Amino acid sequence: MKTVSVHASRSYEIRIGRGLLQGAGEQIRAVTDAKKVMLVSDDAVWPLYGGAVRRSLETAGLTVCSFVFPHGESSKCARTYLELLDALCAQQLTRKDAIAALGGGVAGDLAGFAASTYLRGIDFIQIPTTLLAQVDSSIGGKTGVDFDSYKNMVGAFHMPRLVYMNLDTLQTLDARQYYSGFAEIMKHGLIKDAKYYEWLISNMYEICERDPETLLSMIKRSCEIKKEVVENDPTEQGERALLNFGHTIGHAIEKNSGFQMLHGECVALGCVAAAYISWKKELIEMEEYYEIRDMFVPFNLPISADDLDVAKIVALTKSDKKMRGGKIRFVLLDRIGHARIDDTVTDEEMTAAIEELNFKDED
Repeated sequence: MKTVSVHASRSYEIRIGRGLLQGAGEQIRAVTDAKKVMLVSDDAVWPLYGGAVRRSLETAGLTVCSFVFPHGESSKCARTYLELLDALCAQQLTRKDAIAALGGGVAGDLAGFAASTYLRGIDFIQIPTTLLAQVDSSIGGKTGVDFDSYKNMVGAFHMPRLVYMNLDTLQTLDARQYYSGFAEIMKHGLIKDAKYYEWLISNMYEICERDPETLLSMIKRSCEIKKEVVENDPTEQGERALLNFGHTIGHAIEKNSGFQMLHGECVALGCVAAAYISWKKELIEMEEYYEIRDMFVPFNLPISADDLDVAKIVALTKSDKKMRGGKIRFVLLDRIGHARIDDTVTDEEMTAAIEELNFKDED
């Protein structure tokens, strides 16, 4: 098992390995005084792993109750959040008890937000089962729900007590969900580590084949990159905004699709758009832009899309949480491995970038 320690507003460990679900109970007992745990999962993940995790918690002497919701982004909403609060009240969890999220980003964001607000805050454990959750959403304490179709509009920063990853869960992901997580991994290399970016290219075959040792190295490095940023800026007042590379236009595309596209697919498109703007602002070379764009293709991520409503997507960026003083804090590249925050990106520049994403016969 590999361990990455995070020292933010609350210190905790990210533990990464294989075959770990059976040991979840003892690991959770070691980081919390909880006597009762609410296990939160969706109806796709629960049949696969819910029973094993529940048995592990019970074997460790914990009382377990569960909340299982319909899978998908549409459940990441105020209604499901209130239903979870009802369940917590009905099961009479106390301030000394805990919530554990078993699943992908939706389960983690929803459970974490409930943990941050129920009784003004109780302990929270992340057990991420998707690649995207393991390298991104489970780390850093961002929790929340979508509101009025706006992504992550209501939420709180609430650091987990533990992030506990079993890489064997990645073997049961369908291809689309698996590759969706790679958009965030590519982002880490592009904004923070050019050598990691090159390593991803060199290990492309092993990553696509889901080689366990390659996945362990990849996920550990992505966790290290994110933890370094989070430690420097736990509540996104400065540097942490760099992790939003690809997300301004990506979130707008995601909403415009009615959340029919996966988050990672939209982030990939957003990264391509941000790289395009970086090129047009003469921050990177044309060859770098095309290299970045084309590197998403082997991982089955889109670099173009059909019939994007350009004007609507530009308008949707105006509701972005990263706005400051009426300006979008856009993340651009000034070289592979280094990013910057830029508040000078115009509507015309975003329009040109999104038009570049619109499907063409040669794509």
